[in-house]
Amino acid sequence: MKSVGIVGIENSHATEIVRFLNVEAPDVPVRITALVAGEPERTRELAALGGIERVVDEAGALLGTVDALIVTARDGADHRAIAVPFLEAGVPVWVDKPLAAAVADADAILAAAQGGQAPVTSSSTLRWLADTAELVAEAGRIGEVQAVTVTGPADPDSPYSGIFFYGIHIADLAQVLRRGIAEDVEVQFLPAGVVARYRVDGVPVTLEFVRPDGDRQVPFRATVVGRRGIASREIPIGPGYVQPGVRAFARMLETGEPPVPASEMRAPIAVLDQIAEVLASRCPGHSFGDPGRHAVDRFRSAACRLRSPKLCPAERVQAFVRSCASMRMMPLGPRR
Repeated sequence: MKSVGIVGIENSHATEIVRFLNVEAPDVPVRITALVAGEPERTRELAALGGIERVVDEAGALLGTVDALIVTARDGADHRAIAVPFLEAGVPVWVDKPLAAAVADADAILAAAQGGQAPVTSSSTLRWLADTAELVAEAGRIGEVQAVTVTGPADPDSPYSGIFFYGIHIADLAQVLRRGIAEDVEVQFLPAGVVARYRVDGVPVTLEFVRPDGDRQVPFRATVVGRRGIASREIPIGPGYVQPGVRAFARMLETGEPPVPASEMRAPIAVLDQIAEVLASRCPGHSFGDPGRHAVDRFRSAACRLRSPKLCPAERVQAFVRSCASMRMMPLGPRR
C-alpha cells in the first residue's frame, strides 16, 4: 500500500481524490495518509472524510515520510515551490492542473523530476474521460487530420493565475487531439473571451476560451476535421470525473512510468504562457472586467503566498516575487 500526502486542500479535487482513494476504491493500493493543513474547518472535514490522522503545517514536513505527493493547490504559480523539493528527493509527484503558471516553472518541475529520477504527472481531468477516448477513436477513422478546434470556459481574470486555471483543460485536450509543439501562436480577443490559433506539424489548431457568465458557462467541446469526415462532441464533466486521473496516478506509482510524456505536459503550458503574455499587455479596452479590480485581485493572490501554510518562508518569498513579476510589478531578472 502506497502512502501519499496531499497539499492544497482548498481545491474540490482534493475531496474527490480523498473520497475515491480512502473510501470508494479498495482495489487501488494507494491511500492518502497525510494532509498539509489549510483552513481549520476544511482540514477537519477532509481528515474526517478519509480517516486521515496526520496533519502537518508545511509540505516540507512530509519529505521522507510519504511514498508520493499530490499537489492540488488551485494556483499553478505555487506548484513549482511545492513539487521540486520532493522530485529532487526522488519522490513521485502528481501536480493537479495546471502543471505550472509559467513555462519556466514547468521546465523546472520537469528538470527536477529528471534529476531526481522521480516520475511526475500533470494533466487536465478531461484527458482521461471516456468521451475524450471516444473522440480520439472517432478522429482516427476520418482520415488525415486537417484542423482541430477546442472550446471551453476560462476566465482570463481568475485570481488563480488567470487563463492557466481553467484554460489548461482546453489546451491539454487540444494536445491530446494533436500532439506536438505549437508554432506561430496568434491571439485574438472576443467580446468575452480569447481565441488562440497555432499550428502543429502544419495542422491548424484553434483554442476558444469563453469567459463564464455568472454561474453559467459554455461546455467543453472538441472538433477534429479529417479528409473523410468530422468528429465532434461535447466533453461533459460529470460525477466521478477525477477518478480516471487518480487511477492513472496509481498506475504511475506501480510502474514508475509517467502516464503523460514530459513534452505533452510542457506543450499546453507553453501555449498558455504565450496567451498570458498577450493578456498582460492588453489595452484597457480589451480588459475582462474592471482593470483595477483585476490588479487588486492578482496582488492579493500574490500576497497570500507570503503567508501560505503550504510553503516554507523562503518558498513563500520566491512565489510572491514570481507572481509580482508575472504582473509586471517588478523585474524577475534581466530581459533577454
